[in-house]
Amino acid sequence: MQPTKRFTGVIAVTVASLALTVGTAQATPSRGVTATIISKETSSTAEIVRAEITIQPGGSTGWHYHDGQVSGTVKEGTLSHFNSTCASDGTYHAGDRITEDSGPGYMHIGQNRGTTPVVLDVTYINPIGKPLSEDVPNPGCSFQ
Repeated sequence: MQPTKRFTGVIAVTVASLALTVGTAQATPSRGVTATIISKETSSTAEIVRAEITIQPGGSTGWHYHDGQVSGTVKEGTLSHFNSTCASDGTYHAGDRITEDSGPGYMHIGQNRGTTPVVLDVTYINPIGKPLSEDVPNPGCSFQ
């Protein structure tokens, strides 16, 4: 297993797949993504959601950010991640543990550029009343 890496690319797929996302003008939708909520608990300050997310070959999370904390593990496949400068800031393989910062300053996209599905086990610690992800427009990258 590789060391923990920053995970900034996949989490919006749960929200997009479940129609929980708040849309933005010219937002970039996910494609080839499905999600299954495994569990959901609510405390007085946060919602804790665990989900399994699958991104098909050629699929993408769309550009987004998260209001809450995100962590997870890549169960299968390879996830390619890009930040708002259009630079790659990680490639995550099966067994990699991943975490993610929150807020609009950490917009990103996750892609499956491989030939097999990417499967992720993800946990969100999210502020009550906020969507799991916020869709945003492409920041000017030549890919989506």
